[in-house]
Amino acid sequence: MKWYWVKTGKIVKKLFSGYVWDKTVTGNTVYLTFDDGPTPGITTWILELLKQHDIKATFFCIGKNITANPKLFEQVAAEGHSIGNHTYNHVNGWHTDYKEYIDDMEACEATIANKVPVQKLFRPPYGKMKRKQGNFIRKKGYKIIMWDVLSADFDQSITPLQCLENVINNATAGSIIIFHDSLKAEKNLRFALPKTIETLKQKGYNFAALP
Repeated sequence: MKWYWVKTGKIVKKLFSGYVWDKTVTGNTVYLTFDDGPTPGITTWILELLKQHDIKATFFCIGKNITANPKLFEQVAAEGHSIGNHTYNHVNGWHTDYKEYIDDMEACEATIANKVPVQKLFRPPYGKMKRKQGNFIRKKGYKIIMWDVLSADFDQSITPLQCLENVINNATAGSIIIFHDSLKAEKNLRFALPKTIETLKQKGYNFAALP
């Protein structure tokens, strides 16, 4: 198993308080988010599942995947889900110089804007971004959306059941939850996502897209 945190701690949220880790809510709302798409077959399956449950979610899309799958991207937006920027080439901010990172982010922004209105939501790939990069993106008016609960569906060394437990054991009101509509995550995702929705509904939670 790779190193990462499943539940973001209060200290991290305080240290990086300019980023959005969860939402303050009055009810039992949680926020499903999906990174790395759109991906044929996988994103399509997610959209059908969300439609069955009347759920709106947020998709942080990679620009090159939008370019490769424009009709699927348009379907995500047409079905009422929020759209976020996840850079054009899924670049790691820690390993990318400032100008290259911003250029990549803005390339994704332009790709989104060519299809749908830009909603000013950004999530850094791998959750890794230098402070200067983040400051510029925030000055552009973006909310930088991180996470409260990581499903770790991308980790092929964990079982689908562990992926499910990562979410249902850690989600609370206001949680922003990450899944991935990617080939790497597909096995864990197809098991964990339907059961996550069913279990959290049974616990009295409802779902919303990020504003």
